[in-house]
Amino acid sequence: MSVPEIDATDPELYADPFAAYGRAREAGPLARLVVPGMAPMWVVTRYDDARAVLADPRFRLSAASYLRPAVDPDLVPYLRTMGEVDGPEHARLRRLVAPAFTARRAAALRPRVQRVVDGLLAGRSGPIDLVAEFARPLPMEVICDLVGIVDADRPAWREHGAAIAGGAGQRFAAALPDIVAGAKAAIARRRAEPGPDDDLIAALLRARDEDGDRLTDVELVSVVWHLVLAGQTPTNLVANAVEALLDHPDQLALLRAEPGRMPAAVEELTRWCTPQLLTVPRFPTEDVDFHGRAIPAGEPVVVAIAAVNRDPRVFADGLDVTRPPAQHLAYAHGPHYCLGAALARVEVDVALTALTSGDLALAGDITRAADPGTWRMAALPVNWKPRA
Repeated sequence: MSVPEIDATDPELYADPFAAYGRAREAGPLARLVVPGMAPMWVVTRYDDARAVLADPRFRLSAASYLRPAVDPDLVPYLRTMGEVDGPEHARLRRLVAPAFTARRAAALRPRVQRVVDGLLAGRSGPIDLVAEFARPLPMEVICDLVGIVDADRPAWREHGAAIAGGAGQRFAAALPDIVAGAKAAIARRRAEPGPDDDLIAALLRARDEDGDRLTDVELVSVVWHLVLAGQTPTNLVANAVEALLDHPDQLALLRAEPGRMPAAVEELTRWCTPQLLTVPRFPTEDVDFHGRAIPAGEPVVVAIAAVNRDPRVFADGLDVTRPPAQHLAYAHGPHYCLGAALARVEVDVALTALTSGDLALAGDITRAADPGTWRMAALPVNWKPRA
């Protein structure tokens, strides 16, 4: 089987990753991604294969799946999150944490999200950078409400959110000590002052399985700061979705006329313009035969979400907000399916419902970030005003 090679530095990959990965998909079910300074990675390009790989216990996550920042040794224990453990350890953590992230709990949080969205749009009418002034602060404000961050501490957490949504890297490494300290402080505060039933930390503190097991202090802090990291996904998804709707005015008009279609539209937009282009690498525990090609044990394998979510073998071409909700892979699949997916859906739904209920038009050039792993904007200038 011939395997196409993808150059991670190719400007075309930055300009339109969906087209670039799509060409690789149509050339074959497997490609090679070459990244300067890193080992080449196998890339799974087709939907059915991607679902199989993401659910296959032979393809394991580990600390090597992530580019860990250089931090103080005292912080190292807090870097080990559910995202890099597998097998029984992952199952144990997931069992303890999952009740705090159910779809029912996310739906109950909708009024909180609505208040945040209403506050961000209050008094606005005219030009706005939708990234900096709406999409970026939205998830951090929601998380601060969920975690119980007091008002005095929120400016620092907003800076943390900007560092993470902006691609992590050195800014994230620099913010991590304060993120961990903030998580510890919020947990201590909630222990001293028990919160309501819909408070995330209160739910995590109560978490206990049938054997009496519970999260350790280190695990609890890790879950809370990792929520901050993962919880920034709506920033880029909201911005990408708005751009997609402006590029497809018929779809925008349909949502304005029939706002009840928004939940299905959120799924379709998530499929169409997901920010996460690739999954984190997995490492096979043994040699795996893949359509006649041997993937050696220990070599990194990623799924090209940008390719599989537009695989014509599964999804009819184009953006269609009337499409019945499909099992896209933007939130992955299998044991590591995104815990925060239900909350992300609620945030994006509330945000897009508010934005599309007003007059919305592009007001300048879109600035895309040169990020090989995330399809995101640095700026999205729009004119927005509420309808009378």
